[in-house]
Amino acid sequence: MLKSFHRIGFIITILLINLTGYGQNVPDTTRTFKIETKDGNIFTGYIINQDSITLVLKTENLGEIRIPQAEIISKTELKEVYVVKNQIWLPNPQSGRYYWAPNGYGLEEGSSYYQNIWVLYNQYSSSLSDNFSMGAGIVPLFLFAGAPTPVWIVPKISIPLVTDKVNIGTGTFLGTILGEGSEFFGLLYETTTFGSRDKNFSIGFAYGFAAGEWMDRPIVNLSTMIRTGPRGYFISENYLIPYKTTSWAYYGDYSEENTFAVIISLGGRSIIRKIGLDYSLWIPFNVDLDTFLAIPFLGVTI
Repeated sequence: MLKSFHRIGFIITILLINLTGYGQNVPDTTRTFKIETKDGNIFTGYIINQDSITLVLKTENLGEIRIPQAEIISKTELKEVYVVKNQIWLPNPQSGRYYWAPNGYGLEEGSSYYQNIWVLYNQYSSSLSDNFSMGAGIVPLFLFAGAPTPVWIVPKISIPLVTDKVNIGTGTFLGTILGEGSEFFGLLYETTTFGSRDKNFSIGFAYGFAAGEWMDRPIVNLSTMIRTGPRGYFISENYLIPYKTTSWAYYGDYSEENTFAVIISLGGRSIIRKIGLDYSLWIPFNVDLDTFLAIPFLGVTI
């Protein structure tokens, strides 16, 4: 009888060891990781197995790949990942703005980016919390014979009203021109964003100021962002900018009329590894042009 109990206990122990080992080898397909290697490659998928020497990753395009642990420089779990038509869609890395205009979403705490537009426009932004970020920028005209140089700061507060559905963003663009002794100029804005980080529409209002005077009517911003694939976005950023026209009578009198210049942009954003490439055409209307004009826009964000 005692030998029978010993045999039964031995069998149970072997089964438990095997089951435990089997459970450790079952990949957790609910957790997606981004693996970056020393040669600059970035792989995304779920970990099938790993030890001190090798990590086995199941990827969408390459299938199972074996990566030496010594070649891995970072391993990050991606918590906001979803699958669309068997494709892994990573979180939108630049969801807090369109081309230039901000929306109601903020940067995640600890994240930052550098934006360059047509070489000269440079801005760096960093998040101090999920609801507050600060940016600073420069157009380095001092490189051209010491020309006066615009500089600015852009603090922003983001307030979620309904999670992933309605967000408010507010802040200012405050600048000056170094080397010219000019006063401050800028914008004070508010924008309300409807929709998720991947698909949204925003309406915003901004009052400009310069030399101690404020605009008497706001600039209106209407913008949208729609995700088109794992790494692509359609973006349209549009403005109604108030100004006054003056009409002169033959006897020397004149009259002023309030009107709006309309600027429409159409284009997109492509995410290439860690770089965002923005491109669009900007088309002005109601600005007394004798011909059709489309201004190209090209920006890079890292």
